[in-house]
Amino acid sequence: MGRVRTIQRGGSRFYIHPDRPETKAPGVTSIISMGPKPFLPFWYARMTAELAVDSLPFVAQMAERDRQGAVDYLKGAARRYTKIRADVGSNAHDLFERMIRGEHVGAVHPDLGPYRIHFADFLTAVNPELVRAEDVAWSDEYEYAGSFDAVLRVWLDEDGKPTPDRSGAPHLLIADWKTSKATYPDVALQMSAYANADRIIAPDGTSEPMPDFDGAAVLHITPDGWSFKPVNISAHVFSFFLALRRVFTWDRDVSKTVIGRAIAKSAGGIVTGTQRRAK
Repeated sequence: MGRVRTIQRGGSRFYIHPDRPETKAPGVTSIISMGPKPFLPFWYARMTAELAVDSLPFVAQMAERDRQGAVDYLKGAARRYTKIRADVGSNAHDLFERMIRGEHVGAVHPDLGPYRIHFADFLTAVNPELVRAEDVAWSDEYEYAGSFDAVLRVWLDEDGKPTPDRSGAPHLLIADWKTSKATYPDVALQMSAYANADRIIAPDGTSEPMPDFDGAAVLHITPDGWSFKPVNISAHVFSFFLALRRVFTWDRDVSKTVIGRAIAKSAGGIVTGTQRRAK
């Protein structure tokens, strides 16, 4: 039995079935990207405008030598920012996994220093037990897959607050780490998809049924602090993810089949006598 591999096709990630390489399931985040994001055009415009204003002399000099180069530099502002944030997020996730597994972590990059401090504080304040980490959730029924951050067991009191001495009632949670500026509602779609998948596939390709969860939570960590928040992964929330799953199929497959070849069309523009004599 092989491990789960991923490929990129048309800007989306697909997971390849470990036993049936012809079977490819779209990734959870690619499916969620089908949702509307009306704020994005304004964000892209703001990033470009801020870069132009903040580096006006540099851009002006570049434009004198290479106008297209200056245009491309400004046009790439949002992409470069997203890449930097993604790299920080990936490195932070790697750090969190090492720490929660109990691995000794030596010196880290200064950019990761605050994340390390806050994650250590979270481990002390909540004292979770790591059950699984960075495995693949696979849905045979709905044909999707995704890599989740962690399955945790936490102990909560009657008010739903963590008891770090583990004196409260144990709860099995699907958990996600976020290092973005804020926590956004689509994390509920993401986590409901993981929780409602059919099975977990380990790195060696072995699988087991997805457990029944008592809930979900997102750990939001920024350089300024951390917060551990419950997330709604009810059947109602999951139904919206399934709607996006259908939209994904429409966008990537069905939409390409609905317009047929023309059964009648113009023969071309009329050539007048004047045009013929002018040749």
